[in-house]
Amino acid sequence: LEIYVTILNVNDNSPMFKQPNLTEVVPEDTKVNATIVAREDLSTSDADLDTIFYELTTIEPATDGYFAIKGVNNPEIYLQKALEYEKFNFTTLVLYARDRPVGSTDTTNTAAITIKISIEQADTRSPRFLPCAFINTDNRICISRPYTGRVNMSEMSTEPLVLEPGPIYAIDPDHTLNEKIVYSIVGGDTEGVFSVDADTGNLTMKKVATSPDSYLLQVMATQVNNIQKYSIAYVEIKVINKSNYAPYFESKIYNGTVFVGLAPRSFVFQDGHPSRPLMITAADDDFPDV
Repeated sequence: LEIYVTILNVNDNSPMFKQPNLTEVVPEDTKVNATIVAREDLSTSDADLDTIFYELTTIEPATDGYFAIKGVNNPEIYLQKALEYEKFNFTTLVLYARDRPVGSTDTTNTAAITIKISIEQADTRSPRFLPCAFINTDNRICISRPYTGRVNMSEMSTEPLVLEPGPIYAIDPDHTLNEKIVYSIVGGDTEGVFSVDADTGNLTMKKVATSPDSYLLQVMATQVNNIQKYSIAYVEIKVINKSNYAPYFESKIYNGTVFVGLAPRSFVFQDGHPSRPLMITAADDDFPDV
């Protein structure tokens, strides 16, 4: 008697990844659609020889939509949206492998692999002059106002000029890289009166200013590693006549009289002279004829 036995394959094995965890470092300037994790690093084996269906999820909600898989049967992970280091620099993905489609009522075995993604900041932004004010909510665009200062006509200053709102200073917004920045004057100094220190940004004089006209200097901050990464700031230097004396009031005490019931903006009169408006005056010995 011959007995034929047919063994029926039962779905009793789960898919298996090569490893339970994976770590990847992704540069911030990675191009959209670039492969982040290759298919061969994420493929699974299944003793039941079933077709495997994949699903990618993100643990951090704020990073959802940046990474995706090529297809339901292709686990290769690619970049779906451009990265911004300032928005996030780390995320965790979970890739699920199932031997039945999502939503199937059949018995389904599942495996998962955790993928930790670290974003590496890239040199994507030009130097930024400080202080500056952000004009958008994601703090990517920061606008600085012009620097201002003054010098005395026909007088040579040997110290760095005092500027408002502060000294000339620029930083690399890609703060983890913090590339070295150098300064130079690229416009507005046709007479060669001023000089800027390449390393510190201190503005000094090379010779006296002989014209009463103001100078509007253009100072450039450039990254040493990439001259195409630069920013321009304006520095307005006013030329004034030297002031040797401080202004002073002509009287230490002024006495005035007001009357009950006067309307707002009515005159205050001199004490003892009800018909003469009270006047508070100051003088400056630098201008004796004024």
